[in-house]
Amino acid sequence: MTRYLYLTRHGDATPDGELTDAGRRQAALLGERLADVPLAAVHHGPRPRAAETARLVGERLPGVPLRESRAAGDYLPYVPVREELPEEYADRLLGFVGQFPGDERRDGPALAREAMELFTGPVAQLRHELVVTHNFLIGWLVRAAMDAPDWRWLGVNHCNAALTVIRYAPGRPSSVLFFNDMAHLPAELRWTGFPPELRL
Repeated sequence: MTRYLYLTRHGDATPDGELTDAGRRQAALLGERLADVPLAAVHHGPRPRAAETARLVGERLPGVPLRESRAAGDYLPYVPVREELPEEYADRLLGFVGQFPGDERRDGPALAREAMELFTGPVAQLRHELVVTHNFLIGWLVRAAMDAPDWRWLGVNHCNAALTVIRYAPGRPSSVLFFNDMAHLPAELRWTGFPPELRL
């Protein structure tokens, strides 16, 4: 049967990782948007900004269980090598991933494989589920849904509390139904977490 995977990035957060007032409002509004969706579960990463976002969303979804998962956490899902990157921006992309600690570059790919096993693909019964996570994992799952090269998670950006939905149906390729949708957020709460030069 078909799985509908709803993905969101945690709400706007302080440098210490706690949600701001704006982030809490974003999470509440996302919960209101999803109130009529028959969600089976809300999965979330272990960091406080993801856990609090999931809790605030969950307050608008009575009876939907919250489940913490390391696979929904914040990590580098894949570290490319120069040979697979287009030469014109290889230095920039390698410089970006190179700034992360060695253990994050080493451990992230295993968590990304676990996320693929847990959250993607058709299921035995029709299922809708939400994953409250971070920018990198959303980029990884969108890349996978589009059958893009592994390195292409880089450069896929997601706003705080925006919504992406991927459908996994038997006998069909996965389909990104919509991406980075902010329709539930008023103008002043949109585009947070997005690189300033890409904001509209």
